[in-house]
Amino acid sequence: MNPTPTTHHTWCTAAHSDATACFHADLASLGVHLNGCPQVHRHLLTLYGAGASIHGFVATRLVTTLVVLGTLLGLVYWVL
Repeated sequence: MNPTPTTHHTWCTAAHSDATACFHADLASLGVHLNGCPQVHRHLLTLYGAGASIHGFVATRLVTTLVVLGTLLGLVYWVL
């Protein structure tokens, strides 16, 4: 039989010793830092989200996107 995996961890970091025990003040300051980071870099996060959306659109429609871009470039070359 397969053992049931446990989801309870006794540490807060990647270290497996008691020397790295979690302190409430450390976790509180980490929470404050993580809440403040997105607000400082919100423009970069917006650009990252837009880039991810464009990448997802293009990646799922690669052949169609290449045909449309080729057609547009052909039309521009023909007009000029």
